[in-house]
Amino acid sequence: MKTRSFQTRVHEWVVSCFPRSAHRDRHERAHRFLEEALELAQASGCSREDALALVNYVFSREEGEIVQETGGVLVTLAALCNAQDVDMDQAGENELERNWSRIDKIRAKQAAKPQGSALPQ
Repeated sequence: MKTRSFQTRVHEWVVSCFPRSAHRDRHERAHRFLEEALELAQASGCSREDALALVNYVFSREEGEIVQETGGVLVTLAALCNAQDVDMDQAGENELERNWSRIDKIRAKQAAKPQGSALPQ
């Protein structure tokens, strides 16, 4: 029996947790990804100044291609996890399990968020 992929299991959680308007909204998903990426960078010692310099650098360049940039995210995340002795797969499993236990709290946060805002609350 084939195990469902992590991506499929995350999709099942997102569909269970959020209204369709949120789980299919590319801007919403991009904002939440950026928020989490910035939190990981901050926890890894990245300064606000470095983060802002990188934002300016990235947005001064031509827009990338989604599939290639997704691959880049996965490769650099794995490399960061290796540098910090973090098991990326286990960290993902732990967070997905934690998220299933927090659906009501996450829904309340989503409902309180200003519509159309990049900010989470």
